[in-house]
Amino acid sequence: MENNRDLKTKLDAKRANFDANASDNKKRAYKEGIESVEESGIIDYAMKVGDQAPDFTLTNAVGESKTLSDYLKDGKVVLTWYRGGWCPYCNITLHQLQEELPNFKANNATLLALTPELPDNSISTKEKNELEFEVLSDVGNKVAKDYGIVFKLTDEVAGMYNEAFALNDHNGDKTNELPLAATYIIDQNGEIIYSFLDADYRNRAEPSEITEVLKNN
Repeated sequence: MENNRDLKTKLDAKRANFDANASDNKKRAYKEGIESVEESGIIDYAMKVGDQAPDFTLTNAVGESKTLSDYLKDGKVVLTWYRGGWCPYCNITLHQLQEELPNFKANNATLLALTPELPDNSISTKEKNELEFEVLSDVGNKVAKDYGIVFKLTDEVAGMYNEAFALNDHNGDKTNELPLAATYIIDQNGEIIYSFLDADYRNRAEPSEITEVLKNN
């Protein structure tokens, strides 16, 4: 099996390709967008290690209701957010999480991926990536807001995302809000024992590092 420690390598390669091919205007706008998230203070206010994870019930790709506390009865939960199937960094990460999934299961953990996309859009992402874990639609970012990880895109980036990816259509609203690409590990008591928070959407939790945390807790 491919070594999953190279997620960062793949994400960095995607970033380098963007830097080599994107217009100066787009690079500037995206850079300013990331700086806006950093300056918002969101990392300081988001849920962190030691916090009690808010419970939730969301709908999966085929319309079934899934509740966090139900999964916690059986073991730990790896809870991760992605921006949408339109995001290449998210698709790379979802693929790597799928590769690491057997190790999560071996350490008595369930993986749940949350997205603000409407269910009809999340199922296409699930099918496209052949995912064997639940993709839950957090429409309106309601759960993400409970975890303190929602931010508003700058007007310029929102315009670019809507022109290129039809962001508002994917999410079913015009808020131009997205979640951080955050990852948490929640123990059976509902306590957060690991958190990955970064204002830069191109940085993600390394799946193999998640496995190491699961092994040691």
